[in-house]
Amino acid sequence: MEAYPGIRLDITGTEDFLPPGELDELAGTAAKVAADLEQGRCAGADFLGWRDLPAVVAEDELAAMAAHGGRIADQGPVLVVVGIGGSYLGAHAVLAALGRDGAQAAGQGPEVLFAGTGLCAATLQRVLDRIADRDFHVCVISKSGTTLEPAVAFRILWQKLQERYGTDAAAHVTAITDASRGALRKLAGQEGFATFVIPDDVGGRFSVLAPVGLVPLAAAGIDIAGLVAGARSMREVCLSPDLPANPAHMYAAVRHGLYRKGFTTEILSSFHGDLRLLQEWWKQLFGESEGKQGKGIFPASAVFTTDLHSLGQYIQDGRRNLLETFLTVRHSGARIEVPAAAEGAADGLGYLEGASLDDINAKAYAGTRTAHIAGGVPCMSFELERLDAGAVGALIYLFEKAVAVSGLLLEVNPFDQPGVEMYKQEMFRLLGRPD
Repeated sequence: MEAYPGIRLDITGTEDFLPPGELDELAGTAAKVAADLEQGRCAGADFLGWRDLPAVVAEDELAAMAAHGGRIADQGPVLVVVGIGGSYLGAHAVLAALGRDGAQAAGQGPEVLFAGTGLCAATLQRVLDRIADRDFHVCVISKSGTTLEPAVAFRILWQKLQERYGTDAAAHVTAITDASRGALRKLAGQEGFATFVIPDDVGGRFSVLAPVGLVPLAAAGIDIAGLVAGARSMREVCLSPDLPANPAHMYAAVRHGLYRKGFTTEILSSFHGDLRLLQEWWKQLFGESEGKQGKGIFPASAVFTTDLHSLGQYIQDGRRNLLETFLTVRHSGARIEVPAAAEGAADGLGYLEGASLDDINAKAYAGTRTAHIAGGVPCMSFELERLDAGAVGALIYLFEKAVAVSGLLLEVNPFDQPGVEMYKQEMFRLLGRPD
């Protein structure tokens, strides 16, 4: 199934486990919950703003975010993004997928660092060490401004900004927060931070196509218009009521059918190292959306071929409660071939001379898929021709639509996360926060 130009969904690796007749039976249920989702007749209907984000964002809004990103980039070689969960994972995933994670790339914008993602002192210290005496900008993302991890990190970074820039410190902060309320909105008003709004009806894990993701991505030199255009195209594809023509609904239906047969853990496996953080974003998206009321598929991930030399043994021969979805990229953007060597070279690679690593990787994927299916693991694949902003935006929207349908098939609210609040309550009790 061609899901989007350059993205193909292959479910043939599930047919031995979920015959076509059983999938046909699921099609009607999937269509019903999808229609309820589109009409806002579902659980969590107050948080459906993500559905139409790619279509409703105006060109002038994209231009404003791109222009602000340019001003951030002009301020210095470092951008620190402060946030946790959905407030940073989406942007970080896009950066990595497009080859912009890590050290500054010449002419492509500032080095992007992430803080507030946890409470480890050593991790934050490494961010401070990377800043050193370089000019930097802080993009702090929080709807309330009181989530502990980013709030603590921002207090430390704000102090550092004030020490370095004095009365100009506020010009080095962008706050992405609630439109009218919350601690961060109040502080932004007091100090004069530049601000962008998190829509009320968009939850954190669905927010990468809102200013939460688009502003820091624009500062990093990412083509945010291309990202949104890809998502917009996928949104149109995913409006189809015809299951075979709708990759999000098909993916959700297959997952649900396999779940009912006892396949309760899904491994999202990639053969492209730059997709590792997109896999992390996918784990949050599906874990927080589905894991409720004793239900849900547990989301895990693996990066191949590296993990074939560790987790591969379990996937091949361990408990048969696993299903696997592959992410593959046909053209990585780099052309490296196995060089010729002297005749009779001891490494035995003569049969690969002249072959590209992309071609070898493709054969590794095909062989792994065949082996895992033979080992009792139902497999699906999203096969991407290449990774560019449009393809990444399309894939993000596909997964968002799929998890919404999948959660509704489970009869849970895909848009809340009540379990997350439990650790916060206990943590604040131990810290003695006065409520």
